[in-house]
Amino acid sequence: MQNAAIFFHPDAFDTSRARLLGRHSAGESFLRGFMRHADVDRFHFFNAGARGQAGLDDLVSRIYPPTRPVRWIAPANRRGLADPGVLCMSSPQINREAWHRRFGGSRDYAICGLTHTTATSTVMTILGDLLVSPTEDYDALICTSKAVRDSVEYQLDGVREHLAREFGPRRRGELQRVTIPLGINTEDFAVTPADRKAWRDRLEIPEDAVVALYVGRFNAREKMNPALMAIALEKAAVATGRPIYWVNSGWMESGDDEHAFHDATRALCPSVQYRHVDGRGADVRFSIWSVADFFISFSDNIQETFGLTPVEAMAAGLPCVVTDWNGYKDTVRHGEDGFRVTTYAPGPGAGGDFAYWHANDWLNYGNYVGGAAQYTAIDYGEAVQAISILVQNADYRRKLGAQAKAQARAVFDWAAIIPQYQALWAEQEARRRAAAPDTAPTDNPFRPDPFRLFGNYPTHHLREDDRLALAPDLTAEQALARLASPLAAASAVNRPTLAEVAQVLAWLAGRPEASVADLLATFPAARRPFVWRGLLWIARFGAIIITPADRNA
Repeated sequence: MQNAAIFFHPDAFDTSRARLLGRHSAGESFLRGFMRHADVDRFHFFNAGARGQAGLDDLVSRIYPPTRPVRWIAPANRRGLADPGVLCMSSPQINREAWHRRFGGSRDYAICGLTHTTATSTVMTILGDLLVSPTEDYDALICTSKAVRDSVEYQLDGVREHLAREFGPRRRGELQRVTIPLGINTEDFAVTPADRKAWRDRLEIPEDAVVALYVGRFNAREKMNPALMAIALEKAAVATGRPIYWVNSGWMESGDDEHAFHDATRALCPSVQYRHVDGRGADVRFSIWSVADFFISFSDNIQETFGLTPVEAMAAGLPCVVTDWNGYKDTVRHGEDGFRVTTYAPGPGAGGDFAYWHANDWLNYGNYVGGAAQYTAIDYGEAVQAISILVQNADYRRKLGAQAKAQARAVFDWAAIIPQYQALWAEQEARRRAAAPDTAPTDNPFRPDPFRLFGNYPTHHLREDDRLALAPDLTAEQALARLASPLAAASAVNRPTLAEVAQVLAWLAGRPEASVADLLATFPAARRPFVWRGLLWIARFGAIIITPADRNA
């Protein structure tokens, strides 16, 4: 099956951090799943962060020890991506990578990107840029849910209409948009009686108590407001007359008042036994599920696009009570894996002030998504009914939990999803190979060559017929020492090596003067552009003298 090089930046895969986000967990999970289930003969990693080899190998091995050969591709070697022919990114920044690919006219690989949160101004700009940048119809953006796919299509429609109205239709094909869910390694979430007892003892929860579990980041603005869950659980506790324990497993941004968050939540559910734990550690993330009898998550925020935790709960055999919102619509089957609670929000056209204020930076991201979330309501009647059913009927809990576990394994395990990735990559590779040659310019007009952009700054541009001579007041040894000094060595960018400088000086030493072209002919073709440009660096520090050809005319 088709392989792809993984765009490897540690930030996308490393979960050993204080500020743990969903995309980090998703990235780690994908990489482990890919290395376990991909039908490939080797792993290709593109070292996007230009990090040291030892650290990269260590991170990969911590995530999953490679069972097949590993090939690392250097960041400056994008031509090396021709094998395997597809680059898989864990972000939607296909627009930026398309410009990098175009440098030098390369069409050696297709790009596959992935959506996570699409509510940030940065990602909104990226999505619009997908129609401006040189993306191709053999590139692809994976949308992780139908809900986020619809929002991506809506934004692309608006940008496309604007561009067509102002400049005419796009001449090259658009990148594909496909829907593939995030996956999990379902065995990571296996529950055990020992873990259940350990957690209940630690949190002082009786064995026969019914426990609801929420897992996720604690942020009422940017994640979800716990008030909705608290109110629903309180109503259910009163309605059933049964004690309900609620375990919140997560973490909070540094500097936020975690005590105030939990105190405010606890105040809304006085009849519920409230517990919270720091959920960042791997020992907690994969074992906390054992404490619970059902999972609850009332997502209310436009920052959410898929939501992994309900799928993780399903893998742990927990029935779910979730809101009918975003990607939860694609994961929890109502009445089969748990219950989805009706949500209400303003209709299209009611948020023009949000868009305008956010565009002017009068609303920061937190208040943009948090403010919109404050206009999301749920049907508490449905929520209380769903919770009450699960609290009162252990057999029904087990039935739904077993169905949820089977669904997670069949549909959301990486064993089922990685083949979908590889099928997409195969289609991308076939389209790329069939694509007609691209005759468009190869530069990036948004990041032009500085010597073109500022071409009117100098008096003269170095030409092949300009004349060169050694400076009479420096020996070769003195010139080399000067060029190796701190001021000359600063900001080194693709300069001639000191060995090449020595070659220049030695060749000129036997001649009163020579043309730039004659000197360049003594170097290999691949090095001539760097030596040509480097002659100005050598002259800048007084080791050689340049005389324009037209000065002697």
